[in-house]
Amino acid sequence: MISHPAGDESVRVAIVDDQSMIRAGFAALLGAQPGITVVGTAEDGADVVDLVRRTSPDVVLMDIRMPKVNGLDATRAIGAMPGTPPRVIILTTFDADEYVFSALRAGASGFLLKDSPPEELVHAVRVVARGEALLSPKVTRSLIADYAARPPERSAPGAELSALTERELDVMGLVARGRSNAEIAGELFLSEQTVKTHVSRILSKLGARDRTQMVIAAYESGLVRPER
Repeated sequence: MISHPAGDESVRVAIVDDQSMIRAGFAALLGAQPGITVVGTAEDGADVVDLVRRTSPDVVLMDIRMPKVNGLDATRAIGAMPGTPPRVIILTTFDADEYVFSALRAGASGFLLKDSPPEELVHAVRVVARGEALLSPKVTRSLIADYAARPPERSAPGAELSALTERELDVMGLVARGRSNAEIAGELFLSEQTVKTHVSRILSKLGARDRTQMVIAAYESGLVRPER
């Protein structure tokens, strides 16, 4: 079972990318940050399961395009592991990489452009390690718009939201629009702790792993529509 960080414990990170310079660069950057430890690297998705078993990372930085096993299949393999698998951040060079849509559904906690500033990479690791969604403002709008424009077939659209209360639907809608807990609390005149409780209940009712999957459900169900 993978142990996730709590309190001041160091965040354990594994890096999977077929380009050695990128692996080395990311490892050097993250390894120099307080509270972050790079525990291992791999050059292809085929090695992901073994890497996770050996190093027990909290977060895996996963290249989406690799020659043998791509990041999508590798993310699925991680999600199928017993216990509590690490959270996955998809790395891509395209802001609308088609693989990203499927990777999010496969269980990835977010995505990041490879040319993002170093501080964004560090922030991404910390955010995802806390169990939050990584929805980069730079690309989320176009990603979600394209994703929502071609949702999978559903036998009963919106039925998955029937267990949610009106207030929970309000909270879910604001999460899908990228609001933080503090911002939601301000808009709905609630305490931040109450918002956190609503988010936890929504995740439980939907069977969603984190806020990223909640956002996907909000758009797929039609609760929220992309802003064009």
